[in-house]
Amino acid sequence: MNEHLTIIIPLLAGFALDCLIGDPHFLPHPIRLFGNAISVGEAKLNRGKNKKLKGAFLASCLILATYFVFKLGLMVLAAYQNLYLVVSSILVFYGLANRSLIQEALRVVIKLDKEGLEAGRQQLSMIVGRETATLNENQIRTAVLETLAENLSDGVIAPLFFYFIGGVPAMLAYKMANTLDSMIGYKSERYKDFGFFAAKLDDVLNFIPARLTAILMATVSFNFRAIKFIVKYGRKHSSPNAGYPEAALAGILNCRFGGPNRYHGKLVEKPFIGENPRPVSSKDVYKACLINFAVTMAFIGIIVLWWV
Repeated sequence: MNEHLTIIIPLLAGFALDCLIGDPHFLPHPIRLFGNAISVGEAKLNRGKNKKLKGAFLASCLILATYFVFKLGLMVLAAYQNLYLVVSSILVFYGLANRSLIQEALRVVIKLDKEGLEAGRQQLSMIVGRETATLNENQIRTAVLETLAENLSDGVIAPLFFYFIGGVPAMLAYKMANTLDSMIGYKSERYKDFGFFAAKLDDVLNFIPARLTAILMATVSFNFRAIKFIVKYGRKHSSPNAGYPEAALAGILNCRFGGPNRYHGKLVEKPFIGENPRPVSSKDVYKACLINFAVTMAFIGIIVLWWV
């Protein structure tokens, strides 16, 4: 089989699977395995002295192991083309999270609109790190929009980017790095040293995907204001990457993100991204979901055209 087809077919099939079934909880998922490995390593190593070195050691070992296990496994399967394509397609499916991202966002606004403020707060708490107990309706919808923008980058475009440059092994190695950041890459007392390397590595790995996501968002929406917002506000976020897709979405919707929020009992002052402090609506969330899907389709189209 043409080498290009071994890249294109799993990409399209994996994306189709994500569109059809998302992330059903009854299916086994490698990310859960990644999380278990991180938890075991953290429990054994996050103690005593040299926590930064130990954290870097754990992250490096897990990321490299992920890459080489899948690399070697797929090399063995390469002799069996049909099986190789099936396994690769399933792994691409596991590497993508766009349907589940959109579903979780829609669940929040549906709960908010149909069942009220408390139901919306509770549903939002399942997908964000900020405290939700005192958020009003506008703050809930704003949090959903920020989550859609940020996670489009690190949950969809970044895995696709690493698939483009290194196939399934690179895609899943990135997912391990991203899972490490989400589990130990905090500035809390427990993780500030042990998770330092994981957090910084995640910043490096997402540098290009975050900016690529923002450009694609502006492009698919034909919105010049989004470009202006990317340039003006992209670097104002506390994260070196998250501000770019958030700025693009703020420009598309002509709204404002950021501002103070409480995380783990502490008030965190974040700079505002955008200029118009208008209330956002559920229609804005629906529009952002369409943009997420359009951006994903556009980037997959670019990858396919590159390999055709």
